[in-house]
Amino acid sequence: MPDWNAKPFAVSCGDPAGVGPEIIGKSWKQRKEADLKPFFAIGNFADFENLSGVPAQKIEQPMQAGEIFDNALPVFHIHEAAAAVPGEASLDGAQCSLHALEIACGLARSGDAGAVITAPISKSQLYKIGFRYPGQTEFVSERCGIARENALMMLAGPSLRVVPMTVHIALKDVPEHITGRLILARARAAEKALIRNFGIKNPRIAIAGLNPHAGENGNLGEEEQRIMQPAIDELRQEGMDITDPLPADTMFHEEARVKYDVALCPYHDQALIPLKTLHFFDGVNITLGLPIVRTSPDHGTAFNIAGQDLADPRSMIAAIQMAATAVTNRQIHGH
Repeated sequence: MPDWNAKPFAVSCGDPAGVGPEIIGKSWKQRKEADLKPFFAIGNFADFENLSGVPAQKIEQPMQAGEIFDNALPVFHIHEAAAAVPGEASLDGAQCSLHALEIACGLARSGDAGAVITAPISKSQLYKIGFRYPGQTEFVSERCGIARENALMMLAGPSLRVVPMTVHIALKDVPEHITGRLILARARAAEKALIRNFGIKNPRIAIAGLNPHAGENGNLGEEEQRIMQPAIDELRQEGMDITDPLPADTMFHEEARVKYDVALCPYHDQALIPLKTLHFFDGVNITLGLPIVRTSPDHGTAFNIAGQDLADPRSMIAAIQMAATAVTNRQIHGH
């Protein structure tokens, strides 16, 4: 097994007109106090060379990142263009972000990078250049040879981890997607990820009901009894520590959160609202089910504050730290 921890991490630039370059640079500035392992940015060097207080240096090979990391931000220059104008999304910026993402995945797959951390992209701009994925998660999974449905998103902060069982679909379409097969797949993937990436030997999984009050014994909806409970019973027979469907409105207070290691939620906002309420500045998106480690800050491009030295790097720092945790645990528990 390769020593993934010995490899520098690849950080794709995201949309260069957003806050990606800034939060990458600020993370480098806090590398010592945050105890960050060496990483390198991938993108257009011009977007990094004038960051405030951040000396940047081009590298030709990922292995060079470790040699200069203490003194400069290593930048793997892959896009020749003028620096992006902060806050002004462009097709050229979209091309740069997509190229950086593709190269980051390739370097991790080849073993030249220990993990991939992806800065925020502008999907609306990427769609204009032919991008046909709901997001970076699906793109990365395909590049890793993993079917989209087998790679899923976990959002994690210091006091809460959540997995939305459905993601970018309309709320009215959620019930038809909540099937026993989906629940089994999501729960098994979450359990494996907690062992593999977080070193939790016996994960405790909580599952939120779809309806108010978890259906209230069928009076407010029957999905909990008809679909969710049989899948939960099957998972328990496999030895999984998983709850019955719980009312989502009482799952996320402090006393409740200490009773589980991850919450599975039927739909996007049910998972992301509590996560972002608790960990807006230090939440991390980690993709489960991949042969590589991929994390991302849990926020967007923030075009409205780009170039103003206002971007908060805590989520990017947390993403780099979580990648290191996952890499270390994979070494221990098997890649």
